[in-house]
Amino acid sequence: MPDIWTIREALEWTIAYLDKKGDANPRLSAQWLMSFATRLDRLGIYANYDKPLSLEERSVLRDAVSRRALHEPLQYITGEVGFRYLTLKVAENVLIPRPETEVLVSEALKCLPKPSKLEQADSEQELPSASLLVADICTGSACIACSIAKERPDTFVYATDISPDAIALARENVDALELNDRVAVLEGNLGSPIPEDLLGLFDVVVSNPPYIPHGLLEELDHEVKDFEPMLALDGGNDGLDLFRELLLWAKMALKNNGALCVELHEESLCDARELALAAGFSKVTVVEDLAHRPRVLVARYVL
Repeated sequence: MPDIWTIREALEWTIAYLDKKGDANPRLSAQWLMSFATRLDRLGIYANYDKPLSLEERSVLRDAVSRRALHEPLQYITGEVGFRYLTLKVAENVLIPRPETEVLVSEALKCLPKPSKLEQADSEQELPSASLLVADICTGSACIACSIAKERPDTFVYATDISPDAIALARENVDALELNDRVAVLEGNLGSPIPEDLLGLFDVVVSNPPYIPHGLLEELDHEVKDFEPMLALDGGNDGLDLFRELLLWAKMALKNNGALCVELHEESLCDARELALAAGFSKVTVVEDLAHRPRVLVARYVL
C-alpha cells in the first residue's frame, strides 16, 4: 500500500485483490473488513470516502485482507456476528451462528406458553426465578440460549456443550449480554450436565447439533470445512447420530406437552420425523428455513 491511502482507494484495492483470490462477494467482504478496520458502519465508510487511513487502520486492514484472501470466514476475522437482535462474539473452533438458526429460535419461542398464560412448575425443587425452563443442547456460541433469554425474560435457559472452546465462548457472550442470572452454561455431553431433579420440568428442548451426513462433509464450502470445527458439523452416516441420543434425553426432560425443536439437514428430516414418532413424540412438523428448504423439526411430547 502507498504511504497515504484514502478509504476509497483502500476499498477499491481490496475489492480487486479479493476478487483475484476467488472471493465469492469481494465488494461485501471489502466493506465488512473496512468497517472492522475503521470502526465505521457502511454509511460511515461512504461518508468518509476521502479520509486517509491511520497507520493503525492500515495495519488492521492489511492483516484482515490477508486472512480473507485465504478464505477465512469474515466472522472469525472480525470476531463478531449479528444474530437476530444480538451482536455475539465468535471465535475459532466454535461454529459460526447462521441465519437458518434464527428460524430455529423462532420456532422454539412459538412453543413457549404465551406470557399471559404462564404456569408455574409443579415441583418441590427450587427453580430459578424465571417461570419457564429451556434446555439449549449443543449451544456453541450460546446464540440460541441468549436470544431466547433476551426475547423471553420469563425463561431460564440451561445451555450445554461438550467443547471447552464453545463453553468458554458461550460464557463470554452470556456475560457480555448480562444474562448470567438467566442462562447457565454447563460443560458436558448433550443433557448430562443438567441436574437430574429438573428432568420432567422443561417447557422446550432446543438444539442445533452436528447434523451434516458424513458423506457430504467434503461437499461443504471451503470456508466451512477448512475453518469451522468438525465436532460441530459431523452428524454421522445419516446426520442423525446425536439426534437419536437427544430424543431419549428430551423424553425425560420435557414436561407434559413440552416441545423439542431441532435444526437438521434437509436430507435427514424425513427419517428424523419417523424416529421422533417412534420415540413417542406427537404433532411432529418440519419447518422450512429462509431458503425454503426443510430445516427444523418441531415435536410435542405428551405424557
